[in-house]
Amino acid sequence: MKNLTLIIPAKSERESLPLVLKELKNYNCKKLIVLDKNDFETINAIKNFKSIEILYQKTPGYGAALIEGIKKCKTKFFCIFNADGSFNPQELFEMYKNLDNYDFVFASRYQQNSGSEDDDFITKLGNFIFTKLGNFFFNLPITDILFTYVMGKKSCIKILNLKKNDFSYCVELPIKAFRKKIKMISTSSYERKRLAGKKKVKPFKDGLKILLSMFELYFSKK
Repeated sequence: MKNLTLIIPAKSERESLPLVLKELKNYNCKKLIVLDKNDFETINAIKNFKSIEILYQKTPGYGAALIEGIKKCKTKFFCIFNADGSFNPQELFEMYKNLDNYDFVFASRYQQNSGSEDDDFITKLGNFIFTKLGNFFFNLPITDILFTYVMGKKSCIKILNLKKNDFSYCVELPIKAFRKKIKMISTSSYERKRLAGKKKVKPFKDGLKILLSMFELYFSKK
């Protein structure tokens, strides 16, 4: 997987990110960490790691970190990879194999042989509702719209003109990709419980932003 870059957005992940990087040590792909230049605790926690690249994001927000990270990516393929330990790197191989026939691979917690240790009732209900909205209003052929364990071809994501700086990026990516007739597939994934720290997503506040973004995308038709 030499032609794959893991885009790893990190915010206050001083405890979990070093453990994630240790787990990724023997994976033959590039690792690009995107974080705030003032996140000194996280920066110091990974200062002794080699074979990683650090990008200091210019605009705050989860989506902004991914937009800037993917723009910096120099390999043919990219993969969004969490810094909290919730993504299992063993699943990278199966996702990568699917790139022979598809442009984007979306990992899913909600199909056969899938699951999540990190979901609670509210997040599981929210994920179900947003995925159904995506299927109904946008005909998306994926089963987990808010799970950003996503791998794809950089040449394809470049044409999407993604703009959402917050967690709305999660829905903007698949909706715009489907409208551009980019070939996509969902693969089974098991989300692990995060290693440390707190979730960055605020279910109600961020959920409202995501819903409004879906309305905006529906009426824009672009």
